[in-house]
Amino acid sequence: MTHRLFSLLLALCCLPLSAQNGRAEKTLRVDYQFAGNAEHQYIALSELSSFKGWAGRSVNVDSLALHGNGDITLADARTGRTLYTHSFSTLFQEWVTTDEARSVTRSFENTFLLPMPADSARITVRLYHANQQEMVSFTHTVCPDDILIRQLDCRQTAPHRYLLRSGSPAEKIDVAIVAEGYTEGEMEQFYAAAQETVDAILAHEPFGRLKDRFNFVAVGLPSAQSGVSVPHEGSWTQSVLSSHFSTFYSDRYLTTLRLFELHNALTGIPYEHIIILANTETYGGGGIYNSYTLTTVRNPKFRPVVVHEFGHSFAGLADEYAYNDAYGDCYFADVEPWEQNITTLFDFGRKWQDMLSANTPVPTPVEGCKPTDLGVYEGAGYMPRGVYRPSPDCRMRTNECKDFCPVCQRAIERLIQFYTQED
Repeated sequence: MTHRLFSLLLALCCLPLSAQNGRAEKTLRVDYQFAGNAEHQYIALSELSSFKGWAGRSVNVDSLALHGNGDITLADARTGRTLYTHSFSTLFQEWVTTDEARSVTRSFENTFLLPMPADSARITVRLYHANQQEMVSFTHTVCPDDILIRQLDCRQTAPHRYLLRSGSPAEKIDVAIVAEGYTEGEMEQFYAAAQETVDAILAHEPFGRLKDRFNFVAVGLPSAQSGVSVPHEGSWTQSVLSSHFSTFYSDRYLTTLRLFELHNALTGIPYEHIIILANTETYGGGGIYNSYTLTTVRNPKFRPVVVHEFGHSFAGLADEYAYNDAYGDCYFADVEPWEQNITTLFDFGRKWQDMLSANTPVPTPVEGCKPTDLGVYEGAGYMPRGVYRPSPDCRMRTNECKDFCPVCQRAIERLIQFYTQED
């Protein structure tokens, strides 16, 4: 072995494991604007920033657990090797299917956390239509020594308390529970609600059985006024994240568009998933896969709703209920949905076919079935026809159902395993 080769090998062995994998022990935050209308969509880079540490997954970094409605991939610029990839859904993609998008062009904030590459890398963002065909894509290069990557100060963090701390952020799934619409004087009420949120989630399997895979931290962001905005009642409130009901003119759809402010507020606190608790009695909420859960706290149905919405944002589960009028642009007969708890039967073998008994009819009639009978029941994903669910009832179908159905439980467990271990 030559002296030069020995020196190179020695230098490589002395690098941290993450650096050997093309990643540094820092987080790269990438802010985008997703913009457009029903006909044309665009992705624009807004800002790059970074901070010390990495709370995202360190296993299965080059593969996706779920397809999602979009994905972001970080690849080494020289070799093309995937350093990290991540799937998601966005409020923007929901909006482009609305009537408003036919006549108005709008932009939506979106933020993604990536491991900082050790060398120059390419980032590619892709958004998909409901038929899983590409809507738009955008690729740009990032250099870790770029002087215009803003260095965020992690020393001054928002007030926070750990409610469950199972291990280091590098090894666990880190969930931040964030206050919205709580004044300084109401913050103890928020921390109590955050604890109730953790208790509600862990009361459902497989979360309870696998709770040692999670860290939950409550982040007490104070608002100038108590409550959140309810536009259909003419009420506008100065809350820290400016969340409001009537998203897309649906009265009970509660969201925030201020994602940059949300992630700014979480700087210095390890997190991967976000639950926002709104201080209001008004019923409603929303859950967007790998973006956030936002739900109300003082409504009597708070506990089942926050678990349901976390099923969306964390596990990418679909709604298993249907409306009287079909939403024809949600699912297509010749496309198998990426969500694991619904099917169009186009490629049912990828779903829960292996969990059915040999004599189960497909589709399965609801008449005469027991609440726990696993089958293929028509009516799911908002559509009364052509989309099927696994169980007569489930936490993803009604607030009254006690548990996730077996198919949802398996989907959640597979995702937890994906995030926390290689096998």
